[in-house]
Amino acid sequence: MCLGCQESKSKRELIRIVRSPEGEFSVDTTGKKPGRGAYICPKMECFNAARKSKGLERSFKSPI
Repeated sequence: MCLGCQESKSKRELIRIVRSPEGEFSVDTTGKKPGRGAYICPKMECFNAARKSKGLERSFKSPI
């Protein structure tokens, strides 16, 4: 489910953002990086909505 628009989509349609155990954030293109992941649509509107609602911070349980 996208954190921005709250729509359920397949994993292939979404981008995975990962917080590594060291605390670094990155985009996971393979879907296999270790760490806590969050999914978001590849649209800028969804990214902005997720930041505004603090969805990414809640998902990662830490400030971004």
